[in-house]
Amino acid sequence: MPPSRPRRPSLCGGRSSDALNKQLLDPPAPPDRAGFFVPFAVRHFFKDRTMEQDDHRILANRLDLFHFEEDAPGMVYWHPAGWHLFRQLEDYVRSRMRQSGYEEVHSPQLLPRSLWERSGHWEKFRDNMFVMPREGGRDMALKPMSCPCHIQIFNASLRSWRDLPMRLCEFGACHRDEPSGSMHGLMRTRGFVQDDAHVLCQSEQVEAEVARFVVLLSSIYADLGFDDYEVALSLRPEKRAGSEADWDVAEAQLLAAARAAGLEPVLQPGEGAFYGPKLEFALRDRQGRSWQCGTIQLDFVLPARLDASYIDAGGNRAVPVMLHHAVFGSMGRMIGILLEHHQGKLPFWLAPVQVAILPVAEDQHGAARDFQQRLVAAGLRPRLFDQAETLSRRIVSSHELLIPVVAVLGKREAQEGSVTLKSRQGQWTIALDEAVARLLAASSQKAETLQCNSRKSA
Repeated sequence: MPPSRPRRPSLCGGRSSDALNKQLLDPPAPPDRAGFFVPFAVRHFFKDRTMEQDDHRILANRLDLFHFEEDAPGMVYWHPAGWHLFRQLEDYVRSRMRQSGYEEVHSPQLLPRSLWERSGHWEKFRDNMFVMPREGGRDMALKPMSCPCHIQIFNASLRSWRDLPMRLCEFGACHRDEPSGSMHGLMRTRGFVQDDAHVLCQSEQVEAEVARFVVLLSSIYADLGFDDYEVALSLRPEKRAGSEADWDVAEAQLLAAARAAGLEPVLQPGEGAFYGPKLEFALRDRQGRSWQCGTIQLDFVLPARLDASYIDAGGNRAVPVMLHHAVFGSMGRMIGILLEHHQGKLPFWLAPVQVAILPVAEDQHGAARDFQQRLVAAGLRPRLFDQAETLSRRIVSSHELLIPVVAVLGKREAQEGSVTLKSRQGQWTIALDEAVARLLAASSQKAETLQCNSRKSA
């Protein structure tokens, strides 16, 4: 039988936070590390239970992030905390794309069938598209991806070779009619937001643009806690568009660009997109599972099909090459991967609630509210725990929500203008101004957690 959970000491409401060290405890060690002999069956039970508790759907329920409705399968209802997380991740990627020279656009979700027929998506993806029949054959469909839209934005003006490369990005709302049996929480849905980007360029610019993307992807993955990934080059599928000569050039050029960027991809015959070969990036989580997320695809087909052109240096019309790419593929799916990878304990900068503020007694409620407002004004995401419950119960509540930093204000802190902070690194007491600055710096620098490098409480 596993050992019982250590009993947490209770504190009276008017007590100073000096005595909080023993209350701000991490969960106890699993049974097989507590000095007891544990039979295999019991160890197996606890391993399965740990994996179950790490499931992003269970974590989402625990952290109140999102839910699904039976009558809207595959459609995500984001709750306030979940939407904070979503927007934080989106804003981060948006900032990184802007720094890398991309311009954000926004395109319609509902588009005419004729556009999808011209692009070739109707033949390839018709069974997975949500189609709205209309009289006169002017059927409309919800977009499953944004590629044709970005070509239409390119086509809206006369372009010169001096305009290339043109880098467009979009957080596009897409819909795909996935089979009901294939859906699994955020990992596969019918409605999702894609971190979609397209580069229209000249053929000789492909190598530099692939290198730009690889640097961007590697840096983003590292910030999110994924230091390693595997790369594959998916080659021409059986059903494809374009000539064999175009495919020969595209495959050779993408492989050369990958190697120039320091990659040595595994070849995957038959797995390319219908319009071109693609590099696929699979990251590995802390459970050792592989997740294919990022992709960059070289396309000689769609620009020509949709009449994209520019004036080259010789004054002639030329068709641009198109690179499709995404770092995540699906924003929601990436959140599911992050939740399971970090077991719900998201990095400080990404956590939907970053700081739990706990006044020790009612006399400190005013000071706690003032501190909350200062953190909000600084752009941080605090939550005030001032319920009519014991301090012990409120500490447990903050731990259950996996909030990375706990800020306690007792009688002494209120008098001194200080606050006691507890992170996964330790506990210490600092002035309020320094606390705000330290928390803001940790968030801005994409810190995993708040570092304890100030003086500690006694």
